Amino acid sequence: MKLSAMFKRFASAASRATGRPLTFVLAALIVVVWGVSGPLFGFSDTWQLVINTGTTIITFLMVFLIQNTQNRDSEAMHVKMDEVIRAVKGAHNGLLDLEELDDEELHKIRERYQKLAKKARAEIKAGGVDIGCADVGADDDDAPADSAHDSRAKKK
Repeated sequence: MKLSAMFKRFASAASRATGRPLTFVLAALIVVVWGVSGPLFGFSDTWQLVINTGTTIITFLMVFLIQNTQNRDSEAMHVKMDEVIRAVKGAHNGLLDLEELDDEELHKIRERYQKLAKKARAEIKAGGVDIGCADVGADDDDAPADSAHDSRAKKK
Protein backbone atom coordinates (compact mmCIF):
# COMPACT_ATOMS: atom_id res chain seq x y z
CA MET A 1 0.00 0.00 0.00
CA LYS A 2 1.31 3.44 -0.92
CA LEU A 3 2.39 5.86 1.79
CA SER A 4 -0.18 8.43 0.69
CA ALA A 5 -2.99 5.86 0.93
CA MET A 6 -1.83 4.77 4.38
CA PHE A 7 -1.65 8.39 5.55
CA LYS A 8 -5.13 9.07 4.14
CA ARG A 9 -6.56 6.14 6.08
CA PHE A 10 -4.73 7.18 9.24
CA ALA A 11 -5.73 10.85 8.90
CA SER A 12 -9.37 9.94 8.29
CA ALA A 13 -9.48 7.60 11.28
CA ALA A 14 -7.70 10.11 13.52
CA SER A 15 -10.03 12.89 12.38
CA ARG A 16 -13.11 10.79 13.14
CA ALA A 17 -11.74 9.72 16.52
CA THR A 18 -10.65 13.17 17.66
CA GLY A 19 -13.93 14.75 16.62
CA ARG A 20 -16.01 12.62 18.98
CA PRO A 21 -17.42 13.83 22.30
CA LEU A 22 -15.69 11.01 24.21
CA THR A 23 -12.30 12.17 22.96
CA PHE A 24 -13.01 15.69 24.19
CA VAL A 25 -14.09 14.35 27.58
CA LEU A 26 -10.88 12.30 27.83
CA ALA A 27 -8.77 15.33 26.95
CA ALA A 28 -10.62 17.43 29.52
CA LEU A 29 -10.07 14.71 32.14
CA ILE A 30 -6.33 14.70 31.40
CA VAL A 31 -6.24 18.46 32.01
CA VAL A 32 -8.23 18.07 35.25
CA VAL A 33 -5.93 15.28 36.48
CA TRP A 34 -2.92 17.39 35.57
CA GLY A 35 -4.37 20.40 37.41
CA VAL A 36 -5.26 18.37 40.51
CA SER A 37 -1.79 16.85 40.57
CA GLY A 38 -0.21 20.31 40.80
CA PRO A 39 0.00 20.39 44.61
CA LEU A 40 1.56 16.90 44.62
CA PHE A 41 4.40 18.17 42.45
CA GLY A 42 4.58 21.59 44.08
CA PHE A 43 3.49 23.28 40.86
CA SER A 44 7.06 22.77 39.69
CA ASP A 45 8.52 23.76 36.35
CA THR A 46 8.60 20.08 35.37
CA TRP A 47 4.90 19.73 36.22
CA GLN A 48 4.12 22.69 33.93
CA LEU A 49 6.47 21.41 31.24
CA VAL A 50 4.56 18.10 31.05
CA ILE A 51 1.29 19.72 29.97
CA ASN A 52 2.97 22.33 27.78
CA THR A 53 5.04 19.74 25.92
CA GLY A 54 2.14 17.30 25.55
CA THR A 55 -0.29 19.88 24.22
CA THR A 56 2.31 21.38 21.88
CA ILE A 57 3.14 18.01 20.33
CA ILE A 58 -0.51 17.06 19.94
CA THR A 59 -1.39 20.45 18.44
CA PHE A 60 1.55 20.30 16.03
CA LEU A 61 0.55 16.86 14.74
CA MET A 62 -3.17 17.63 14.61
CA VAL A 63 -2.56 20.64 12.36
CA PHE A 64 -1.29 18.32 9.63
CA LEU A 65 -4.04 15.76 10.11
CA ILE A 66 -6.76 18.41 10.02
CA GLN A 67 -5.21 20.10 6.98
CA ASN A 68 -5.06 16.79 5.11
CA THR A 69 -8.70 16.04 5.90
CA GLN A 70 -9.82 19.54 4.92
CA ASN A 71 -7.86 19.41 1.66
CA ARG A 72 -9.53 16.13 0.67
CA ASP A 73 -12.99 17.38 1.70
CA SER A 74 -12.48 20.62 -0.20
CA GLU A 75 -11.29 18.84 -3.34
CA ALA A 76 -14.23 16.44 -3.21
CA MET A 77 -16.63 19.37 -2.78
CA HIS A 78 -15.09 21.13 -5.80
CA VAL A 79 -15.52 18.03 -7.93
CA LYS A 80 -19.14 17.66 -6.81
CA MET A 81 -19.89 21.33 -7.53
CA ASP A 82 -18.14 21.07 -10.90
CA GLU A 83 -20.40 18.13 -11.76
CA VAL A 84 -23.50 20.12 -10.80
CA ILE A 85 -22.38 23.07 -12.94
CA ARG A 86 -21.55 20.76 -15.83
CA ALA A 87 -24.88 18.92 -15.62
CA VAL A 88 -27.25 21.89 -15.22
CA LYS A 89 -28.44 23.32 -18.52
CA GLY A 90 -27.69 27.01 -18.70
CA ALA A 91 -24.95 26.90 -16.08
CA HIS A 92 -21.71 28.52 -17.12
CA ASN A 93 -18.97 25.93 -17.61
CA GLY A 94 -16.43 28.74 -17.31
CA LEU A 95 -17.02 28.57 -13.56
CA LEU A 96 -15.81 24.98 -13.27
CA ASP A 97 -12.34 25.71 -11.94
CA LEU A 98 -12.67 29.07 -10.19
CA GLU A 99 -10.38 27.90 -7.40
CA GLU A 100 -7.53 27.88 -9.95
CA LEU A 101 -7.92 31.56 -10.87
CA ASP A 102 -5.77 34.27 -9.36
CA ASP A 103 -7.32 36.62 -6.80
CA GLU A 104 -7.90 39.46 -9.27
CA GLU A 105 -9.79 37.27 -11.77
CA LEU A 106 -11.84 35.70 -8.99
CA HIS A 107 -12.68 39.14 -7.59
CA LYS A 108 -13.94 40.33 -11.00
CA ILE A 109 -16.25 37.34 -11.34
CA ARG A 110 -17.47 37.82 -7.77
CA GLU A 111 -18.28 41.47 -8.54
CA ARG A 112 -20.34 40.38 -11.56
CA TYR A 113 -22.35 38.02 -9.40
CA GLN A 114 -22.86 40.70 -6.77
CA LYS A 115 -24.28 42.98 -9.50
CA LEU A 116 -26.59 40.19 -10.66
CA ALA A 117 -27.75 39.58 -7.08
CA LYS A 118 -28.38 43.29 -6.48
CA LYS A 119 -30.37 43.54 -9.71
CA ALA A 120 -32.38 40.40 -8.85
CA ARG A 121 -33.22 41.71 -5.35
CA ALA A 122 -34.39 45.01 -6.86
CA GLU A 123 -36.59 43.15 -9.35
CA ILE A 124 -38.09 41.00 -6.59
CA LYS A 125 -38.74 44.08 -4.47
CA ALA A 126 -40.53 45.64 -7.45
CA GLY A 127 -42.78 42.59 -7.70
CA GLY A 128 -40.82 40.71 -10.33
CA VAL A 129 -39.63 37.14 -10.35
CA ASP A 130 -35.99 36.18 -10.06
CA ILE A 131 -35.45 33.69 -12.87
CA GLY A 132 -32.82 35.57 -14.85
CA CYS A 133 -29.58 34.16 -16.06
CA ALA A 134 -27.42 36.95 -17.47
CA ASP A 135 -24.13 36.18 -19.11
CA VAL A 136 -21.33 35.73 -16.58
CA GLY A 137 -18.91 37.62 -18.82
CA ALA A 138 -21.09 40.72 -18.97
CA ASP A 139 -19.70 43.70 -17.12
CA ASP A 140 -22.79 45.90 -17.09
CA ASP A 141 -26.31 45.65 -15.74
CA ASP A 142 -27.98 45.51 -19.15
CA ALA A 143 -26.44 42.20 -20.17
CA PRO A 144 -28.62 40.15 -22.52
CA ALA A 145 -30.81 37.64 -20.75
CA ASP A 146 -30.56 33.93 -21.43
CA SER A 147 -33.86 33.19 -23.21
CA ALA A 148 -33.99 29.61 -21.96
CA HIS A 149 -34.14 30.80 -18.36
CA ASP A 150 -35.65 34.28 -18.44
CA SER A 151 -39.26 34.90 -19.40
CA ARG A 152 -38.47 38.60 -19.78
CA ALA A 153 -36.36 37.81 -22.86
CA LYS A 154 -39.43 36.31 -24.52
CA LYS A 155 -41.45 39.49 -23.87
CA LYS A 156 -38.88 41.80 -25.53
